[in-house]
Amino acid sequence: MCKVIGIMSLKGGVGKTSVTVALGDAFSDLGQRVLLIDGNLSAPNLGVHLNVINPEVTLHEVLSRERNVEDAIHSLEKFDIIPSSLFSKKEFNPLNLKNKLSSLKQSYDIILIDSPPSLGEEGLATMLASDEVLVVTTPDYPTLGSTIKAVKIAKSRGTNISGLVLNKVLNKDFEISPEEVEKTLDLPIMAKIPHDLDIMRALAYFTPSTSHSPNSDASVEFRKLAAILIGQKYKQFRLRDLFRATPSKTDINREIFYERIFR
Repeated sequence: MCKVIGIMSLKGGVGKTSVTVALGDAFSDLGQRVLLIDGNLSAPNLGVHLNVINPEVTLHEVLSRERNVEDAIHSLEKFDIIPSSLFSKKEFNPLNLKNKLSSLKQSYDIILIDSPPSLGEEGLATMLASDEVLVVTTPDYPTLGSTIKAVKIAKSRGTNISGLVLNKVLNKDFEISPEEVEKTLDLPIMAKIPHDLDIMRALAYFTPSTSHSPNSDASVEFRKLAAILIGQKYKQFRLRDLFRATPSKTDINREIFYERIFR
């Protein structure tokens, strides 16, 4: 059964598209058939991240009813994507996204929607089309303030929020602590992604960071998150993980999620 997951944030610059790409790559490594969709119709970035720069058919043509949704699929090495156009001036209704995805669910196990950093019609389209959402935030006050608003609106609409991805973490005293983030938003942190220059290097090579640096702490977190979202337990393959004395709070959150959803 296909699961549609929206990757959401109300603030640009939090790394939402990089999270979408890395998570999609991690799902693929777990044997899932994966489709990524650029739901950021006003300022799309997904295609740029993956070197699909000027595709002939995009989500804009689909939503303007000029082309079928299957025509907009671009197959990459490990997963497929539906990009959006950088320069489109077409008239379209973003709220048609959910209906357009219905014919694709038999072909994929996971569909990830990279949402816009807003809760206008485009952001609402992601929420309506998704079975659940992950909210991406960073440990600073401006982003946390925007995230509070996003979570509040999503909850008011009955959106199923699986949890938070705390991204670009430096582990410095001036950052908001993960405990304070969870308390403020009343949501569990499902993955804590360290600030990692290898993620930027991967972007320069148009490659998912999980493939570019498979042994990094960030890549391990993405794989753990992907596994738990489909009811699998992550298998440790690094020696330092095998001998870790106690699980992290994020590991505990994922275990609680697994017990609640899959048992």
